[in-house]
Amino acid sequence: MDLRCGFCAIVGLPNVGKSTLLNRVLGRHLAAVSAKPQTTRDRIVGVHAVELPGEQPAAAQIAFVDTPGAQPGRGPLRRYMRDATLGATADADVVVLVVDASDKRHRTPEQLAAADAAFGDAVRARPIVVALNKVDRAAKPELLPLIAQWAAFATGGEVVPVQATTGDGLDALARAIARRLPVGPALFPPEHVTDRSPQFVAQEIIREQLYHQLGKELPYACAVQIETWSERDDGSLAIGAMIVVERASQKPIVVGRAGHRVKELGIAARGALAAALGRPVHLKLFVKVIEEWSHDAAELAKLGYGGKDR
Repeated sequence: MDLRCGFCAIVGLPNVGKSTLLNRVLGRHLAAVSAKPQTTRDRIVGVHAVELPGEQPAAAQIAFVDTPGAQPGRGPLRRYMRDATLGATADADVVVLVVDASDKRHRTPEQLAAADAAFGDAVRARPIVVALNKVDRAAKPELLPLIAQWAAFATGGEVVPVQATTGDGLDALARAIARRLPVGPALFPPEHVTDRSPQFVAQEIIREQLYHQLGKELPYACAVQIETWSERDDGSLAIGAMIVVERASQKPIVVGRAGHRVKELGIAARGALAAALGRPVHLKLFVKVIEEWSHDAAELAKLGYGGKDR
């Protein structure tokens, strides 16, 4: 049966709610989320079915592609993240541009161009839907002029006010995206949710806890790699994960006094992993120093930031 189906890149500036939107649409914890910018480092695909009552076809399958926040590529890791965003945008059938309506500094089309002109041009080259996020935090008199600005930017597109944290407006957003997709056979089986492995999802969840529990800068110097993964007789998972830091001085910060911080990190991550993976989890964390890993292309590739699925 033919339906509307295709890829939709979720793009925008850092920390506008792209991963929150993806997780909420899918109804599961797939991408790392935090209040700090640059939490997302990889392209992540999540598949979502949409009903289109009264239309032909009357159903759609959207392959959402979450991307890192648009930013200039300074350093190997930043370049990897920027390439992931531009690549997903160029490959998409539709782009959903997420804008933080509450951020007066960066919420206009002019600020998007100022942040990365090449990214702005890439977005406008595809069919576009603007998701005006966090509208609950924006002053109501400012919303209509803001919607008008983005409607002018997204020629032939649509502007949909949403609140990704609560899910308000996301059904309307999904339908707006679906109507712009080409008609054809489904890209994925009905039960398919993501192109990423459970191990990748576990890495994302552990890394998310680093963003929640560490200081302002240190999470950006950390990476996570799953070292061991096995299923026990009782159906629970035993996971061993390595937290990588860039300098020896950072290791004791992550470990904490008498191992207190890494223990608390493990407790929080274990609960989130159990909820996401649907089974009890036994988690063992250890911390390793790889000097300046985020500035070394070879080390980046070993940790999965080299264009291949981790």
